[in-house]
Amino acid sequence: MRVGVLTGGGDCPGLNAVIRGIVRKGVQEYGYEFLGYRDGWRGPLDGDAAPLGIPSVRGILPRGGTVLGSSRTNPFREEDGVRRIKENLAKDEVDALVAIGGEDTLGVAARLSDEYGVKCVGVPKTIDNDLSATDYTFGFDTAVGIATEAIDRLHTTAESHMRVLVVEVMGRHAGWIALHSGLAGGANVILIPEQRFDLDQVCAWVTSRFKASYAPIVVVAEGAMPKDGDAVLKDGSVDSFGHVRLSGVGEWLAKEIEKRTGKEARTTVLGHVQRGGTPSAFDRWLATRFGLHAIEAVWDGDFGSMVALRGTDIVRVPIAEATSRLKTVDPKLYEEVGVFFG
Repeated sequence: MRVGVLTGGGDCPGLNAVIRGIVRKGVQEYGYEFLGYRDGWRGPLDGDAAPLGIPSVRGILPRGGTVLGSSRTNPFREEDGVRRIKENLAKDEVDALVAIGGEDTLGVAARLSDEYGVKCVGVPKTIDNDLSATDYTFGFDTAVGIATEAIDRLHTTAESHMRVLVVEVMGRHAGWIALHSGLAGGANVILIPEQRFDLDQVCAWVTSRFKASYAPIVVVAEGAMPKDGDAVLKDGSVDSFGHVRLSGVGEWLAKEIEKRTGKEARTTVLGHVQRGGTPSAFDRWLATRFGLHAIEAVWDGDFGSMVALRGTDIVRVPIAEATSRLKTVDPKLYEEVGVFFG
């Protein structure tokens, strides 16, 4: 049996650990052959693949990014996309496909499996931790660790100059990174997409912090929005899945805080730093287990399923269950950390 593997969407610490787990178990226990498709769904669309064996995955466990490359290619937006994928899989004699990705990549896998008979198994990946049906996605722990370290470092420079520092982190629709890193880093304000914020209240929290002779740190997710405004966009462009490019809420917020409070404010945008570099120990552990269980699902013929973390167990769920809705921050959880604001 020959199995194809692809990684789609944004790169993420732990992707290589998944690939390694799939190949090592697939070759050693099941005698499978593997093809690695390049750049997400573009690979099977264009027939761009290379053999993937145990020598290919040696030494990649601690590496960030993905040795297969990635893209945000949407085959349903390409001419004859489904036909091209099916023809290339047949030409490559690929019997099953493991798709590692987030909402969009897995959404394609779900449709190909449910509607077109392509034998797919999914592995959830996103640093935003916003995929439902799994407690955690790999990459999230690394991103939170990087953001927390940045906040720790920013406290001292903020206090040295007694200025406001606004830290913008990733999170288009879900504020998990902002919430976890903000709480762990001792931020004085945390703003997330799930809860529109009152700018006057933010400024009040900032002013209160200064009265206590401390410089405030404001952590804001890129998708956070004020009560009387919209998301801040980089430009009007959208990707192949229809997502607008978010950027700039941190800079906008810093200017508004400075204008309204008279206190100097600066912005730090962590951006792609959050998803680059070596994965944390937890993400290596989780990603490896996902890989081992994904190839086991292929062996069992459990196509249309996705591996997921429930407690400490790896279970299988329908891919469609993971992509039908986003996992967002519960208002009660956000309210719980509010005692630290201001």
